[in-house]
Amino acid sequence: MSDPAPIRLAIVDDDPMVRAALGMMLGGNSGITVVGEATNGEEALTLVPASGAEVVLMDIRMPLRDGLSATEVLLGRDPSLKVIVLTTFDADDMVLRALRLGAAGFMLKDTPPARLVEAVRTVASGQPMLSPSVTARLIAAVAGPGTASDDRADDARTRLDTLTEREREVAHAVGRGLSNAEISAELFMSVPTVKTHVGRLFTKLGVDNRVQVAILVHDAAD
Repeated sequence: MSDPAPIRLAIVDDDPMVRAALGMMLGGNSGITVVGEATNGEEALTLVPASGAEVVLMDIRMPLRDGLSATEVLLGRDPSLKVIVLTTFDADDMVLRALRLGAAGFMLKDTPPARLVEAVRTVASGQPMLSPSVTARLIAAVAGPGTASDDRADDARTRLDTLTEREREVAHAVGRGLSNAEISAELFMSVPTVKTHVGRLFTKLGVDNRVQVAILVHDAAD
């Protein structure tokens, strides 16, 4: 059996040193090919579709067009594209907005190379790359009481009301940033059963990833 085709990756960052470092770290991996680099979000709108990238590492703060706006446009054109937001914690508010738009996850810029490779592979396989502990801290910091509008809070509660009691327990565990294994241990169910419940959450709540479930849980609690 032949090896699967390398994951096609694009890097979008205005710092040439960051682009070079990411390119060396990720391009040297046999399962990943860096197919293009862009210096800002405006360039990304042309580069990403032209390069056939499947995964994009997207900085947030860039000139001309920031990563948030670029992510919104790119995912609007191609919902199958996977965007990983690169950030520092001083941009938490923008990270949450990017995740609401459908970004597949986020990683800190000082993430170890092996973890970045894992992130690219994970989102390429269709799963979000979200560190449970970091996700929980991020959402707790940004989506605290009073941040959701009344309409958004009402919508979140209405959507959560469609869940069974067990599904709601799983949703709240996801909202706390727990992994499937941690949910399995806490709720006394097998990991495959947890995965089944999480998949039902996505369908019933109309979301694409775990962070969007967590956002709904936090919006409903406001």
